[in-house]
Amino acid sequence: MSDENNSTDVVSEYDNLSESALYTLQDTFDTFLATADVDAVFGEPFVKDETVIIPAAEIVAGFGFGVGSGAANSNEDQATGSGSGGGGGGKIFSRPVAVIISSTEGVRIEPVVDLTKIALAGLTAGAFMLATLLRIKKFKNISEDI
Repeated sequence: MSDENNSTDVVSEYDNLSESALYTLQDTFDTFLATADVDAVFGEPFVKDETVIIPAAEIVAGFGFGVGSGAANSNEDQATGSGSGGGGGGKIFSRPVAVIISSTEGVRIEPVVDLTKIALAGLTAGAFMLATLLRIKKFKNISEDI
């Protein structure tokens, strides 16, 4: 009778875990889809005289999660434990990428240039090139000694 209760408890625990995982997945997808809305990408238009300015942004979202469970694995009759767990996380962010300007002269798109990102990319590339050159020089010095 004890084994029958244990298997019922494990099945019930799996059902609860499945319901919890499905709820978490649905909630996460709802949040993800809300960020992909056109209102999140294009801002409110500003109107000045005969010119309309519309800000545009890039939305980036990523997430992941996992769940698991298991029963105690023991030969003793008294070992009846089991466990389950789950976790997850994600990040959603946006950044401006352009401004759309519509006037009597026509429509044009002005990109938003992030000088900080460009400078950081240049510094990172320069650091990798310097590190590579130093390794090559060190390797040449070692091969000359042989």
